[in-house]
Amino acid sequence: NSNSQTFASVAFRHVLPCGDNFPPAVAFTLLSRTYAFYFSFVLSPACKDLVAATRDRKLNTFIQVSVVHPAEHVLTRYSSTEIVEGARDPLFLTGVTFPPEYPVYEETKIKLTVYDVKDKSQDTVSDLPRFFFLGCTTFRVGDLMKSKEQQLTLTLRTSDGGKTVGTIEVNLVKMGEIEDEEADHVTTDAQDQKCALVRECTAPEGISGEKTLEFIPINLHLQRMHVHSPCLKDAVYDVITMGAPAAHCQGFKNGGLRKLLSKFEAERRNTGYQCIYYSPENTAKAKEVLSNINHLQPLISSHADLLLNSASQRSPDSLKNSLKMLSEKAELFVHAFKDQLVRSALLALYTARPGCVLKKPVMPRNSAEEGCDSQHQDHPSQIKRQDSIPHHSEYDEEEWDRVWANVGKSLNCVIAMVDRLLEKDNSSNIKEGENDPSPADCKMSHAGGDWYEKLYPLVITLKDCMGEVVTRAKQSMTFVLLQELACGLPQCLMLTLRRDIVFSQALAGLVCGFIIKLHTGLHDQGFLQQLHTVGLLVQYEGLLSTYSEEAGMLEDMAVGISDLQKVMFKIIEAKSDDFLPVITGRREHYVIEVQLPAKMFELLPQEIKEGKLLHMYPVLFNVGINEQQTLAERFGDTTLQENVNQENFELLKEYYKLFTEKMPPDCLPHFQEQNDLKGLLENLHQNIQAKKRKNVEIMWLAATICRKLNGIRFTCCKSAKDRTSMSVTLEQCSILRDEHQLHKDFFIRALDCMRREGCRIENVLKNVKCRKYAFNMIQLMAFPKYYRPPEGTYGKADT
Repeated sequence: NSNSQTFASVAFRHVLPCGDNFPPAVAFTLLSRTYAFYFSFVLSPACKDLVAATRDRKLNTFIQVSVVHPAEHVLTRYSSTEIVEGARDPLFLTGVTFPPEYPVYEETKIKLTVYDVKDKSQDTVSDLPRFFFLGCTTFRVGDLMKSKEQQLTLTLRTSDGGKTVGTIEVNLVKMGEIEDEEADHVTTDAQDQKCALVRECTAPEGISGEKTLEFIPINLHLQRMHVHSPCLKDAVYDVITMGAPAAHCQGFKNGGLRKLLSKFEAERRNTGYQCIYYSPENTAKAKEVLSNINHLQPLISSHADLLLNSASQRSPDSLKNSLKMLSEKAELFVHAFKDQLVRSALLALYTARPGCVLKKPVMPRNSAEEGCDSQHQDHPSQIKRQDSIPHHSEYDEEEWDRVWANVGKSLNCVIAMVDRLLEKDNSSNIKEGENDPSPADCKMSHAGGDWYEKLYPLVITLKDCMGEVVTRAKQSMTFVLLQELACGLPQCLMLTLRRDIVFSQALAGLVCGFIIKLHTGLHDQGFLQQLHTVGLLVQYEGLLSTYSEEAGMLEDMAVGISDLQKVMFKIIEAKSDDFLPVITGRREHYVIEVQLPAKMFELLPQEIKEGKLLHMYPVLFNVGINEQQTLAERFGDTTLQENVNQENFELLKEYYKLFTEKMPPDCLPHFQEQNDLKGLLENLHQNIQAKKRKNVEIMWLAATICRKLNGIRFTCCKSAKDRTSMSVTLEQCSILRDEHQLHKDFFIRALDCMRREGCRIENVLKNVKCRKYAFNMIQLMAFPKYYRPPEGTYGKADT
């Protein structure tokens, strides 16, 4: 069922043969407003003993579907099947879906008319004089609903009702309930859960590829294939189709992001300006350090104050808990600055700012006895803060190590003092339990002094040492960030804008895919465990060539998809009827909050309910298939495609390794054959290394691995209209053959059927107001065999 009802005015459903003995069928899906149900009418494809006009003629037949409404008594031609050539017992694969707004009742009559096409090159009903009438039959929807086993066997007769020319069998299959007012929602699983975020959006007439809309993805759609079988379990396969995430409005004269970023980094590295080059990884690390500072410093200060408060109350339990929290945060603080970048940036900074004098910071005493002696402890007011970075001649490269280590030493002094205070308090309590305290014991206890007075100097020293680290770290990391801006601010801003445009398009598609995957997997415990334990694989299939502008698109796309690694999801319970996702964060780290209704939210594991962040692992595999790729392979360069595929294969291997380490082997049905999955990965690696021309097997293998790893599938070309249609339909027919026993004799016919009728040709119509893929015969000669559409479905059309 290639059903995209939300996005197309008419959708189609295909019921296909599953073996030698399975009766193939045509499916019709319609909505009865009386009962608010979808009903699927399955016609037997074996229209037996059809009579031709002449004995020797081979029939080329199709079925025309017409509707008679009870109130109007007017026959309305609705749609038709595909043409089956050269058969007196034709098998039809295509049926028609009546959308929710179409009025169908029990009294509605359906007329089925069989025609013989005299000129088989004509595959539409637009030119009736070329068709020869064979026979027709009519039935009421109510009769089918009330029939035994919900099945009718109908006789085909000539127009005068006299001669019998064959039979058609009609079966009723209820596909799912939906309320009238919710007919524009998508049923996402067997429990009729509605996904309220999928909505139709049609652009106004005359609007076109426009600069103010450059952040919006091109032709983004969900295509769902629902495989229904009376023998096997139903299955659903989703593919998100969208135009390649790229800065189309900015153009590709100078290449895409991958080349532009590389060129920018090289220019910065070799610039004549007085600035220091830091790699993008170092820049990202600097931002991370600054973020850790802003997060941890106030927490440590707060816990230190709580420790002093516990000391003033002389509460041993409270003191222990406060010390534990302070120790944990301080340890995180210390480890946050272990990176060599801080040290090297300080060295670069003092070199750039000579003439400053170093004022040595306070060194905490190593001995707990000495450090806790209030009579010899340096008063906090005696600590001198560093005003600036020292001159080169006076700067000690190990100074940062000492300043950084002072935080840990200060913390050790605090811990040691707390241990002493608690030990003395415990011993005094024991003595009091044994006998009445003597005056000498009371004097010793009083001499111990107040806990607050003992801890206060040590806590202040800890805060000062921490402040010293923060000051230096902020200066050094800000210096790193300023170097990036100083080396090419205008060019940097343009690249940032381009990267934002591409990322926004990719992010919109990812959010769509995640929400759909979540809704369909709410009752799959293995999937939910995988979601919070490992994260989700997000696999993009690219069909772009590495020639001319499309090479730039691929460069943009590769960077945009890679940037999705910075995105994590969080699922929350919706507090209103507004289920739109909420985006928070900055360029280096985004969190998408997805809202679920209360009933759905209750189905989630506790870890997800508690707000655990869910990781995404995006990968991209690209194989150009058009005539431009032929030019690239023979006269140009395919290195970009080879590098992208190799890099992303390594990412795919990392995800597979992570999955096998964290997930039990029998958690999901797909993983029961781990050796098979491992073999697929090895096969994919061999195909990537082979450097074979237009090696589409790379895409087939990557898609199969993605499905077996329960990932989200994307297919992209320039516009997601033509090449994407060829790929998606091929993938669907391959799934039917490999997973659902589609007979090999019907593979090509099913493939042509899906391309001639259904979602993909409707998508073309929606985009260019014409049912023609934008191919010509010369172009198609360069396409791989299984990526060529049937005759009559392509021609001159806009893109």
